[in-house]
Formats: sequence, structure tokens, C-alpha cells
Amino acid sequence: MNHVPVLLRECIEGLAIRPNGVYVDGTLGRAGHAAEIANRISGSGRLIGIDRDAAAIESAGRLLGGYGEKVTLVRGDFRDLGAILDSLNIPKADGMLFDLGVSSPQLDDAGRGFSYMTDAPLDMRMDQSAALSAYDIVNEWPENEIKRILYEYGEERYAPRVAAFIVKRRSDKKIQSTLELAEIIRSAMPAKALREKQHPAKRSFQAIRIAVNDELGSAQEMLKTAPDRLNRGGRLCVISFHSLEDRLVKNAIAKREKGCACPHDLPVCVCGFVPTLRSVTKKPITPGSAETERNPRSRSAKLRIAERI
Repeated sequence: MNHVPVLLRECIEGLAIRPNGVYVDGTLGRAGHAAEIANRISGSGRLIGIDRDAAAIESAGRLLGGYGEKVTLVRGDFRDLGAILDSLNIPKADGMLFDLGVSSPQLDDAGRGFSYMTDAPLDMRMDQSAALSAYDIVNEWPENEIKRILYEYGEERYAPRVAAFIVKRRSDKKIQSTLELAEIIRSAMPAKALREKQHPAKRSFQAIRIAVNDELGSAQEMLKTAPDRLNRGGRLCVISFHSLEDRLVKNAIAKREKGCACPHDLPVCVCGFVPTLRSVTKKPITPGSAETERNPRSRSAKLRIAERI
């Protein structure tokens, strides 16, 4: 399928790109957003593209090769944003975009093991050189730990049953494939859960993927660093795809915007809080009906934009 960048127009408008500015796309994917940013910079303008997936860097390199020195691609985790910018001698940027979660190319590559719809080895690693895979979690982690991540990362209300079924099955033989795992999860579900619209394995697969890639930990580290590496007036744009991610983004912005710890009845702030971000929109931006019809995967996307002050 053709790659469709989520909330493309809204992201580009939100970044408020200046031709000579320095911009970071921290989640390159197939470089749909990055290409639009690169089109809008000139002169001393520069784009830094980051992704932990070697396949994404290779694909982006082909698409963005014509921009020459305007574009620098870095294979790395956006949790290391500060170190990456330091290595490039870039003290601060004028805008940053992060598109959290799994990318369409990763979902579409059946062999990567992200999907519960196609059969593949249990992998789910965004960085295929990483040690931990879905196979390790499913076959080696204690039942309580599996139950915990299903609850916390997948918000799976049947987490105890799913974890118990996984552990029971693996006691006979190792669980090898995505469809095998999906069927185990399905068998753990009560009849009323199987009547729900979404696939019974969706929440569990999300939880395992998040654990494999430490996605929430990476997002937290990035959200601590990014505001301080923005120039005054620089924009931070973050797209999330589920409530856990969006809550992290919302709270991180609020802490920088309204983090005063003083009692409400004090007439002036005495805690020393200095706001460093301002929300550009009160509520997250979501795709319109035309975009969700064209790209169903965008349906759950939420874009939050904040400005460095």
C-alpha cells in the first residue's frame, strides 16, 4: 500500500517552518513528513532525521538523497535526542516532530512480526539489532510480568486469563509465531469479548510491542529533553496513537506550561517555576473524515503542539 503520512498538513502548519531553520523528524519511517519539511527549508536550513530502524534509514536515504547536505539521517533512538544533537554540533532546533508508535512500513512487512493478521516469527523489534524480542517476552517472562504489561500497556481487561493461557501453552512447547500467539489470545477470551468489533489480540499485541521497544520509556526521555533543545518560538509536534502515549505527551506539556507547585490561594508564585512551553491548541488535533477514509490507520491519531517560550 502507498504510504500516507498521518496529519501531514496539520504537522507542517504546526511546525511553522522557516526556510533557514533547523528541524528534527525524530521518527522518519518512510520520510513522508520529512520530505515535506525538506521541501520548505533552504539556505542554511537543515533537517535531522532520526529512526532506530535500519530499514527506515535506508528507505529515507533514497527518498531524501537529492537534498544533499540539507538533510542528515541518524540511526538512533529519539530518547537519545540530546546526545544526537550534540554529536552534530546542533545546540538547539526550531522545530521537532515525533510520530510515536509503530510505523506503517513495519506493520506492512509481514516478516517483522508486528501484525496479528499475518503469520511471522515473534519479533516486533523496531531496532532489529536489539536483544529483546516478542519471542523472549512470550516464552521467558514470568506470568505476573506478562499480566502486568497486558494491563498497563494494552489496557487488556482479560490480562490474567491471557497471561495464564500463554504460560500454559508454552509449558508444552515454545510459542513461535504471531498467528499462534493470536490464536492463544483468542482462546483466552470469553464469548462476549469475541463479539467486540476489534480483533481480540489487538490490545495484547500492542502491549507486547510497547514492552519490546520500551516505547513509553523512550517517549518519556524524549519529552524531558526536547523542550530544552528548542529555540524560543520553536515548535514541538507529537503524534500519538493510544491513550497511554497521549497522556504522557499531555502531562509533559502541562508540566512545562503549568507546573507551578504553589498553593492556589497564594497571590504570587514562590516556588520558582518558569514556564517553558505554551500549548498551541487546547485540545489535540485529530484527522478529519476524509483522512480517516483514505487512511484508516490514522483514525486514532492525536497531534499535540507546543511552543517554546
